Amino acid sequence: MTDTAKIEMPKIEMPKIEMRGVTKSFGSKPVLLGVDLSVPTGKSLVIIGGSGTGKSVTLKCILGLIAPDAGVIEVDGENVAGKRGKAREALLDKFGMLFQGGALFDSLSVWENVAFRLLHGSRKLPREEARAIAMEKLRRVGLEEDTAELFPAELSGGMQKRVGLARAICAEPEIIFFDEPTTGLDPIMADVINDLIREIVVEMGVTAVTITHDMTSVRKIADRVAMIHHGVIQWCGPAAEIDSTGNPYMHQFVNGLGEGPIEAIR
Repeated sequence: MTDTAKIEMPKIEMPKIEMRGVTKSFGSKPVLLGVDLSVPTGKSLVIIGGSGTGKSVTLKCILGLIAPDAGVIEVDGENVAGKRGKAREALLDKFGMLFQGGALFDSLSVWENVAFRLLHGSRKLPREEARAIAMEKLRRVGLEEDTAELFPAELSGGMQKRVGLARAICAEPEIIFFDEPTTGLDPIMADVINDLIREIVVEMGVTAVTITHDMTSVRKIADRVAMIHHGVIQWCGPAAEIDSTGNPYMHQFVNGLGEGPIEAIR
């Protein structure tokens, strides 16, 4: 009798986030016209596109801040639409976010901003324990201990971004959203923030989704890039291929061209 060799089937990993046929209109204005997007677990996806093309709406739909008109949005294979109460809290616990404007609380100290989710809600910890974690995260983003007791108004724009990044990672999320992370920063500080984002995403093994206009950021932090235009994903692929896609939308955006195929289609 001949032994039959055991054949191992390749493991198919479920996307961390998947959108299928997602649409959204505001009154008579359509914004998303059928977005299909898959974000692999542990990878950094950057969504690019012009102003008003639906980048922020896409993120808000995933977070449940906006309900799509149609389509399916799944996180870890579970449909997230319509979640309420504890089910919604459990979903949001998976996310961290760095907001475009920082969105720090002016009346709270730096460490209290960083530890906000650990001081309130379902992940509430004793105050001293939350502070210790916040201090660790502040050190991780390169801020000194004496920064902790300052207030946001006492910080530079670059320092505020670092505090926002520390807050985004404080509760050890599985997914982090970055909303225009380098807006308002000079090129040197923008480069520092890009490096921090890349390092933290790799170290933590998180899934990251970033929306940005900054092609320098795209090249620094992206594993994959998705181009949204006219309410649909026009191209999605490895970051290394953004200069050679042959896609006219990508070509115009990546090269900063003011005229061309996109304008002609309108």
